Amino acid sequence: MKTVAFHTLGCKLNFTESSSLLREFIANGYEQVDFFSKADVYVVNTCTVTAIAEKKCRNAIHRARRQNPQAVIAVVGCYTQIHSDNIAQYEDVDIILGNTNKHLLLSYIDKLSKGKASIIDVADISKDRDFIASYSFTDRTRSFLKIQDGCDYFCTYCEVPIARGRSRSDSITNTVTRAQELACEGKKEIVLTGVNIGEFGKNNGEDFFGLVQALDQVQGIERYRISSIEPNLITNQIIDYVASSRAFLPHFHIPLQAGTNYLLKLMHRRYDTELFAQKLNYIHSVMPHAFLAADVIVGFPGEDNKQFKEEIEFLCDLPLSALHIFTYSERPNTPAINFEGKVPMSRRKERSLVLQELSKKMKEEFYTANIGSERSILWEADYKDGQMFGFSENYIRCARPLDERLVNQITKETLLHLDEGKEHFLI
Repeated sequence: MKTVAFHTLGCKLNFTESSSLLREFIANGYEQVDFFSKADVYVVNTCTVTAIAEKKCRNAIHRARRQNPQAVIAVVGCYTQIHSDNIAQYEDVDIILGNTNKHLLLSYIDKLSKGKASIIDVADISKDRDFIASYSFTDRTRSFLKIQDGCDYFCTYCEVPIARGRSRSDSITNTVTRAQELACEGKKEIVLTGVNIGEFGKNNGEDFFGLVQALDQVQGIERYRISSIEPNLITNQIIDYVASSRAFLPHFHIPLQAGTNYLLKLMHRRYDTELFAQKLNYIHSVMPHAFLAADVIVGFPGEDNKQFKEEIEFLCDLPLSALHIFTYSERPNTPAINFEGKVPMSRRKERSLVLQELSKKMKEEFYTANIGSERSILWEADYKDGQMFGFSENYIRCARPLDERLVNQITKETLLHLDEGKEHFLI
């Protein structure tokens, strides 16, 4: 039996697509092995969001070749879509595919095995209107379901629209069918993922709210999480529906990116701080127990001490539970790389640490506010030191003594005891 190993960089969407590729390999007689083991085929699914992701890609390629000099090494995804010439410089790589055709990787491996030289096939994605469905399957309890791809926003710091193409999505009918299939596989929770999922249906006359209503009717799926949705696309109609929904959970991840209107305008974001605050405060008013997270980019050009102080003050006034912090990274195909007011890397790192501490404080306060509440915990096959772990409906991590009978089961628990590090509740 041939073996395959995956190394996935970047977002949950990449993870979802790698999982679908893995499923194809297994269906064709391959066995999955760890990327740090010897394999017949190594697949590196790349990210282009930061320079760190590029470095990790290079390191993964070199590691794979050291582990098996005879292996087929395939590099696919966002970074190869834009920078295939850079990857082609590495003699270790046998196959380079962009996002338009990485789902056909197995057929390219077959061509390679028939004596063809190294393959580079990166098509123009700007005209691609096809939606390639995928979902993860390796987790026993949940699945990440891709519902949308591409982005039409073209923010000044981001290469993703160049790497992923224009916004496109599947139909509600097809998406519901996949949710039903996942229910039949025993999954209890689905995380809806994409590049800009609030634009679902834009290409076919449907919309995200219609999808939410349809998915809520799928029997067997007990929980849905909305992975990330733009503040200008999450309507009060969606918020109100989630508040009374059968299965959609009080957990929202809403990108902010900058806490001042000056920086938001430079980024070409489609909202201002007033709208962002309005959305979060409305969610908090109808779902006081909801977990609210926000993405923040630190060190964007023009972020001086005044801007950063204003951002901190804005964040502290919001009912946030956590921050997801990105240190700004210059990307070669974006307008922001030529902006004035560049922030030194040392200062970016300092400010990132400040925001990380703020996020830690937010999360501790959110967990503390939930002491004494009763929550529904979905227990996972995640074991450590005799404990198993799970998440509540509002994304609070909990731990209990290991009992394998509870894997993929939901139990109601009263949250009383935080662990010493205040990272999870002990049940």
